[in-house]
Amino acid sequence: MVPAAVTEAYRRRDAGGRAWSTYAWPVTFDAVRGRNSAGWETQTPSIVDRIRSSDSSRGGRIPFSVEFSPPRDEAAEARLWRAVRAFERLNPAFVSMTYGAGGSTRDRTVRVTGEIADETTLLPVAHLTAVGHSIDELRAMCGAYADRGISNVLVLRGDPPGDPLGEWVKHPEGVEYAEELVRLVRDMGDFHVGVASFPEGHYRAPDLDHDTKYLVQKLRAGAEYSITQMFFDVEDYLRLRDRVAAYDPEQGEKPIIPEIMPITSLRSARRSLELSGSRLPAELDERLRRAAGDGPEENRAAVREIGIEVATEMAERLISEGAPCLHFITLNFARATSEVLANLGMSASAAV
Repeated sequence: MVPAAVTEAYRRRDAGGRAWSTYAWPVTFDAVRGRNSAGWETQTPSIVDRIRSSDSSRGGRIPFSVEFSPPRDEAAEARLWRAVRAFERLNPAFVSMTYGAGGSTRDRTVRVTGEIADETTLLPVAHLTAVGHSIDELRAMCGAYADRGISNVLVLRGDPPGDPLGEWVKHPEGVEYAEELVRLVRDMGDFHVGVASFPEGHYRAPDLDHDTKYLVQKLRAGAEYSITQMFFDVEDYLRLRDRVAAYDPEQGEKPIIPEIMPITSLRSARRSLELSGSRLPAELDERLRRAAGDGPEENRAAVREIGIEVATEMAERLISEGAPCLHFITLNFARATSEVLANLGMSASAAV
């Protein structure tokens, strides 16, 4: 825990009356956890170190990672932990925990990510979004993560609550861009920072050239890698990688980790795509629509079969093209991703 004198000196309350420890100086893990910094770094490697030290770098199999979401209730939490334990046996390179729009899952994100760090062998990456937060609150989140021994953070500007595609409004005491949040987290101390990237271009970017510039700015600000938004055309990922390398060869050396969502429900997939501003290729959309059928309930078994097949084919192509890691959206279920991994012949040796 944070030393008592630190907690007492820096305790503040947010607008809702909840207590938060706001760290205004660089947070170092020897200060927060009372241990030697070098020892800490050995126990919590960066994501880049983790994926580069995997079996893939020794001619073995590509590493993989998975994304979880904070549970909404006790039943959802039980399901999450079943997935956590299932993936723990498969030894992913890391796992990430998302952060609700507008910080709506802030407390659950911190708690569950901390429990994964404390109670499993998994390496957690905590999401942190700028939307709806003051700089003091963002610093407090970094302090809360540090207190739980979490040094890997995925920084996002975040979507507006209510309507993710609606107008983005800066908090009056917050930051405007993800690039600023990268600098803020890096200035806080011993954090390893990742950012989001967009194979199809961010829907708020006027064109792909601007989108590339924005990503490179985040990388130049200190981000060590990026994880893409989900996509369904591998060519989009490859062109993103080419654009970044052409714009700034030095930043182009940083890993761009592709995110894959095995589709198990067309209705759910379309909702996710709508919220993200991404798209299904027309041919795949039609194929899934035919499989779903015209009845009141979609034929999820047929949709799922295609979804697993497409995710496997995407993964195979990404591996052949030299992707550094495969990052799977799990929706807190293990079965679909596990089937894709089995199709790829990946077992516990697939990641460190």
